[in-house]
Amino acid sequence: MTPAEELKARGLIEHSSATPEQILSVPRTVYLGMDPTADSLHVGHLVPVLLMKRLGDAGNKLIFLIGGGTGMIGDPKEKGERPMLDEKTVAANTRALQKQLKSILGRTSFKMVDNADWLMGVKLVSFLRDIGKYFTVNDLIKRDIIKKRLDTPDESISYTEFSYSLLQAFDYLTLHQKHGCDLQVGATDQWTNILSGVDLVHKKLGKDVYAFTAPLVTDSTGKKFGKTEGNAVWLDPKKTSPFRFYQFWMNLPDADIENYLKIYTFLPLFEISALMELHKRNPGERQAQETLARLVTEIVHGPAATAQAAAATDALFGQTPFSELSREALAVALAEAPSVVLTKKDVTDGSPLAEALVAGGLASSKSDTRRLIEGKGITLSGQTIFDPDQKVFLGDLSHGYALVRKGKQGVLILVLK
Repeated sequence: MTPAEELKARGLIEHSSATPEQILSVPRTVYLGMDPTADSLHVGHLVPVLLMKRLGDAGNKLIFLIGGGTGMIGDPKEKGERPMLDEKTVAANTRALQKQLKSILGRTSFKMVDNADWLMGVKLVSFLRDIGKYFTVNDLIKRDIIKKRLDTPDESISYTEFSYSLLQAFDYLTLHQKHGCDLQVGATDQWTNILSGVDLVHKKLGKDVYAFTAPLVTDSTGKKFGKTEGNAVWLDPKKTSPFRFYQFWMNLPDADIENYLKIYTFLPLFEISALMELHKRNPGERQAQETLARLVTEIVHGPAATAQAAAATDALFGQTPFSELSREALAVALAEAPSVVLTKKDVTDGSPLAEALVAGGLASSKSDTRRLIEGKGITLSGQTIFDPDQKVFLGDLSHGYALVRKGKQGVLILVLK
């Protein structure tokens, strides 16, 4: 299978300036740009980043452009103007993104550049004469986001945002002239901006360069992943812990899994097909979700953190007893799940389970606890509780811990101190 066939089969090409076969018929120098508007990438950004890794592994030269210059402006969004960041924040965000990219790309060779190196020195009159003349306002106002903003009186667009497309096109021109870059990739919501660069190089230099975009990946509600939407799953472990990151993939609905396996993992397509066939036979085992969670978490956080997240997951939601967890995995489980501390004095004569459920947030009140228990919705160490007045004794806390579950997802750890 050729690189073009592989990318199409994985659903990674939505728009392209020429046929994928033509674009990828020879090795190219390809770039992906991203503005440092936050100090971490999220799972939405991960799609084009992994696309770049695929292209690099196929023999293309990679350039990652960090928008230290364009990040001072921010590309137009559907509602409202992006907050203007100061140079110190942009610089700090840039360093953080560079570190994440190096970790994700691993041994794949790539170059990193910052468009602040050329944009911050551009002279306005020269830019308008040499670049601006190749763009017409007629074309710019037809672009979806700009048109929506213009059609909404309360969402008028500033000239700063309006000029963003010219700056991104200038990036492509600069990278083509300095580094021989002849392919740009990105997410499909950047297609018109990306195409501006293709057109600028052709009009100004008479040369053909190319572009294609990957589709936006959305959550179960159809929203794209991102901080603006409020549903970002961050790659920074301080923002989204490896356990929570792992849980995100584990909890995806069945309908999304095959698509995500193709986009987010390097698992061969025939193995994905075989995995999905097994999954259809027994979806309750969530084998496809587990494979996806493990592979993507390894890419972002490494094998050790992934193993700890997987072990903690199996202890909290599976069959592994806490006594079998490593010290590191136990620490993850205790840090991520709600817990209630019981003393030896509490459990000598028995501590009411109902009180622990309310204190740990699994129930809103003692009457709610009674309703849950009578509905057979509570288990203690794997055993269904039938008595609303159930007490917890020392013998229930094997190795100092006991796990209470409410249904399939609600968990509470009882900790003996």
